[in-house]
Amino acid sequence: MKTFSSLSLRQWLTLPYTALVLGVAVLIGTLSYNTGSQAVDTIAMHLLQETVARIGQAVDRHVVGSAAVLEAAFPNGMAAPDKLDKELATLRTRFWIATSLHIDPNNYVYYGNQHGQFYGLWRFNQQDAELRIKLQAEQPRGISHFSGINGIPGEAKLEQKIFEPRARPWYKAGESSAAHTWTSIYIDFRNSELVATRARRVLDIHGSLQGVVATDLSLKRLNDFVSKLSISRNAVAFIIEPDGKLIASSRSPNVARQADGSNARINAADSDDALQRAAYAQVQALIAANHQSVGAITRRFTGPNDEAVELAFDRVRDAAGLDWIIAVAVPRSDFMLGVTANVKRSILIGLLAALVAVGLGLTIVGWISGDLKRLTHAAQEVGAGRLETPLEVHRSDEIGVLANTFRQMQHGLRTDALTGLDNRDEMLRAIARRIEYSRRAGDALPFAVLFVDLNNFKQINDLLGHDIGDRALIEFGHRLRANIRAGDRVARYAGDEFVLMIDDAASLQEAEAVRLHLEEIMRQPLQSVDLFALPGGTLAGAAVGLALYPANGDSADELIAHCDHDMYKRKRASHLGRS
Repeated sequence: MKTFSSLSLRQWLTLPYTALVLGVAVLIGTLSYNTGSQAVDTIAMHLLQETVARIGQAVDRHVVGSAAVLEAAFPNGMAAPDKLDKELATLRTRFWIATSLHIDPNNYVYYGNQHGQFYGLWRFNQQDAELRIKLQAEQPRGISHFSGINGIPGEAKLEQKIFEPRARPWYKAGESSAAHTWTSIYIDFRNSELVATRARRVLDIHGSLQGVVATDLSLKRLNDFVSKLSISRNAVAFIIEPDGKLIASSRSPNVARQADGSNARINAADSDDALQRAAYAQVQALIAANHQSVGAITRRFTGPNDEAVELAFDRVRDAAGLDWIIAVAVPRSDFMLGVTANVKRSILIGLLAALVAVGLGLTIVGWISGDLKRLTHAAQEVGAGRLETPLEVHRSDEIGVLANTFRQMQHGLRTDALTGLDNRDEMLRAIARRIEYSRRAGDALPFAVLFVDLNNFKQINDLLGHDIGDRALIEFGHRLRANIRAGDRVARYAGDEFVLMIDDAASLQEAEAVRLHLEEIMRQPLQSVDLFALPGGTLAGAAVGLALYPANGDSADELIAHCDHDMYKRKRASHLGRS
């Protein structure tokens, strides 16, 4: 009490309010940290799951073509000849076609039979290739170059060593498996890159083993994709085999040079990156505990330097025995950087407010607290799956940066990354909201759903490549958006499919007019893509299916299913009309 009795009246009037402002500043910092932490947890989970899914899609795109390559080289059910001597021209045609399907990465197809004969075709590019042929078991392979599918091979150069196909791992793997099989990943001695081989046995006319056909799959592009992923400053993403050997990594090489000059694969457990080692140990433990899940599994664990780390991993498998593990690990501090900085600045603002004016400080406290509450509410709504929840926070400081980042995250979760249109989930939610609005209004207010499927689009991807296909999809998406009203919506539904919701379509006649207009504008030539190299008539617009609410369904799924069915009827009718 003696201490307090010695205070002046000015101090009595100043110190309590100053202490109150400082206490409020501390409270704001705590609330800001907690709110940011909640938002980070939601965003981190979505980001990790999305990143693992992106890598999984890249793996699928990389390996999916190998089955088609083998099928083109030796169609299932086609009996292999006993000897290759009289089948060289036929093999060359089929192998050329096979390597044309996915020239990057499946540019090499080869076949060995039980007599020790071998036939392989290696494509350098669209025109140049080489043949690797061995017709006598005791002779070396001859290698000759040629250009074009009908090009005349040059003089064959014999290899120095005798190549015995029947002793190779791919032959033994195909020989012992009744279906497609993947061999172990190995290092290509020519470029020190990882290669996987897909093989399949080929039978003779009696159903007995005659040989094995295989194709090599370079994993360089997959490693490049993972190494260029932009996640956060200290994050690591990697793909491994179940035994821990690295296939691709964003933070370390997958091959190391040995003291004797040879190359050896790196195991994630022996990686130079501490976070990668720790993440692999967690993945091992989760797999050993028999964790089963549909989609990516997320966990938080204590990593190097006792730092909290967010982890997500998933397994990619196929019927041919492929079994790879995808993992992404991000230190939680990477997510919390902006939040921590915001807390520090909030406390500093409180201190300055205490020095300038208690009243101004209290005003700032209320202002910040309101925005933090709105941010918390928006984060909770997004965490509950309501991605369209608006965030009414408009600031230029760190909280504003966090709010803008949050809005960008919301936009990314609702938007198709390629075309900028709504994505599938957002369209389904929009249709469901429109139906719910009609029900609340007490009247089934009509609207139309249109399902657009591009004709023959696969040939653009197959003949001109996926980059050209992506440009075509972007132009088609912009074309659809430009030809509907402001209140209507358009989404990329899947692949080359789009879905539109036409609001206030009062009748079937109005909806039909919209459909005819869309079909007409989709038939117009593309401006961003030159389709001169395609066969005549390859791209002939799009088929548009139509469904009306409530006549054709009272849910989003029913309306989509109806107009999808209607689209296929229209497409079949169009094919019959042309034939």
